[in-house]
Amino acid sequence: MSEAVIRLPARPAPRDAGSGRDGLRVHPRQLVLACGALASEILYFIRLNEWDHMVLACLPARLHNTPERIVPELEARLREVADRYDRVLIGYADCGTGGRLDSLVDRWENVERLPGAHCYEFFATSARFHQLHEAEPGTFYLTDFLTRHFDRLVWESLGLDRHPQLRDMYFGNYRRLVYLSQFDNHSLLEQARRAAVRLGLEFHHVRAGLGELATGLERFAAAAG
Repeated sequence: MSEAVIRLPARPAPRDAGSGRDGLRVHPRQLVLACGALASEILYFIRLNEWDHMVLACLPARLHNTPERIVPELEARLREVADRYDRVLIGYADCGTGGRLDSLVDRWENVERLPGAHCYEFFATSARFHQLHEAEPGTFYLTDFLTRHFDRLVWESLGLDRHPQLRDMYFGNYRRLVYLSQFDNHSLLEQARRAAVRLGLEFHHVRAGLGELATGLERFAAAAG
């Protein structure tokens, strides 16, 4: 038996049948419910495009350490806030949920998610990421966010600050570190280089930009037109 689709309650139509007081079109309200690791990039793109009809809410980035919690946390938040918006974009790729995120999205009307298996893929774009993976499967990836918080999210969370001898156990099968940068930032570039040295990996830099995060947000915004 298939699961019922959860429909977002209809919101009251704006006065003047879709026009504001100055005759300008009133956009439906849209929510981006995202991973906190993407907050800076999503806010940048929303402000760049002046999407005043779009709102960002984030779940803690640390959920990536326990991917089994991502879907329950998202579902709880959807039940709290989804009826306030006409459309909701889940700002996650699959992110280790093993397809459970897609099952959640399928149960909700007017809810969608970003493409790909993880943020490395949609930042690099799917085609480019698979080229990188095929060139060297033993690759550890960093984004701007992960580079900025490398000590806390990688070094300390793996216990390498207390047990540096564990480095080879964790990273012995890796050959290189690829830094997928979203913005040109010399300080972050140098931090990524130092991270590669600390992990004993060859360093490679790819100027990825926002990739399919940008195109996913553009498609989502266009749905309000």
